[in-house]
Amino acid sequence: MMKKGWISNKLGAITTKIGSGATPRGGEESYKETGTPLIRSLNVHDWGFKEAKLARLDATQAAQLSNVVVESDDVLLNITGASVARCCLAPAEFLPARVNQHVSIIRPRKDEISSAFLQYLLVSQTYKDRLLHTGEAGSTRQAITKAQIEDFVIEYPQSLAEQQRIVGLLDEAFEGIATAKANAEKNLQNARALFESHLQSVFSDEWRTCELVTLADLATDITDGDHLPPPKSPTGVPFITIGNIIKETREIDFSDTFMVPRAYFDALKTYKKPRQGDLLYTVTGSFGIPVIVRDNTEFCFQRHIGLVRPKLETSSSWLYYLLMSPQLLKQANEGATGTAQKTVSLKLLRSFEVPKVSPKHQKQAVEKLDALTKETQRLATLYTRKLAALEALKKSLLHRAFSGEL
Repeated sequence: MMKKGWISNKLGAITTKIGSGATPRGGEESYKETGTPLIRSLNVHDWGFKEAKLARLDATQAAQLSNVVVESDDVLLNITGASVARCCLAPAEFLPARVNQHVSIIRPRKDEISSAFLQYLLVSQTYKDRLLHTGEAGSTRQAITKAQIEDFVIEYPQSLAEQQRIVGLLDEAFEGIATAKANAEKNLQNARALFESHLQSVFSDEWRTCELVTLADLATDITDGDHLPPPKSPTGVPFITIGNIIKETREIDFSDTFMVPRAYFDALKTYKKPRQGDLLYTVTGSFGIPVIVRDNTEFCFQRHIGLVRPKLETSSSWLYYLLMSPQLLKQANEGATGTAQKTVSLKLLRSFEVPKVSPKHQKQAVEKLDALTKETQRLATLYTRKLAALEALKKSLLHRAFSGEL
């Protein structure tokens, strides 16, 4: 039941303009360093406009799109692709601007509805779901047409003063949430930075006091995966790529791998079959991520991943932290080659300069770093949960606002 004082209307009845633009002739290659801003879907985000990769048009290109000039108080809505239904207010500092074919301008009648109120309404989950679903077969829209926007029905307070009151409450609440989020994100960064500082300190002592050798001196084998495209099979042994290495947790994600035939796996050299205690190390693109192989699960891997098999006197856990250390990452950054994708060659990986540490001191270092890792993970979980709770609070406030409960 609609709250007293609220009315419903189609967007077409309470706007003076609804429309999208086009990509200028010449496409992206014709964009300029300066000139009239061209707003694209990558710039339009719920909760705000993103300046990154903002395109620019010269006077001739801008004139071609003169029918889609973005004005102050316009609401921008993404109408195609993966970002469909993302919404924000037009950025005052970049006006006048144009939009391409993936973004629609919605210009409310100022005597009917507040732009800020409409923008908040369209980013609320209730209305976003309405926009995204046709209601016919439950399918999600990949595009929203002008006619669908014009026919889209919303409920809102008839009084502009009431709209402004709700916007004021939301502005104040979201400003506080934004501050809390910034603090939580900063604390999360500080927790990770503290661990990295301790990691560097531990290995700085070892570099200073221990004999320096090459990484190859600490391993029985250092190799990489098969350089030829592997045969795929509906069953068999998992084959992981660099995309299966989770950077944040330094673990393998086996949920999205393909299989290779058992015969292919069996034909691999022994040192190319990972076993418990081995270290994987990404060597191409997102290089420098170490992963401990924690059990004897059978799998094989692509050439963008290296494998380091430690000698008996080298602790896998200590080697894991060593490969993670700023000292080794510096050597990887300085020695990586390539342009499109930087690569740490096997020659470079084998030649990394490392300290040779006794098993006793390896154990002591691992105990200290394991404790720090556990505390860092505890703090990361705490702050991540807080960030999730703040996002949930935003959604809850919007739901209450557009259910007439504020």
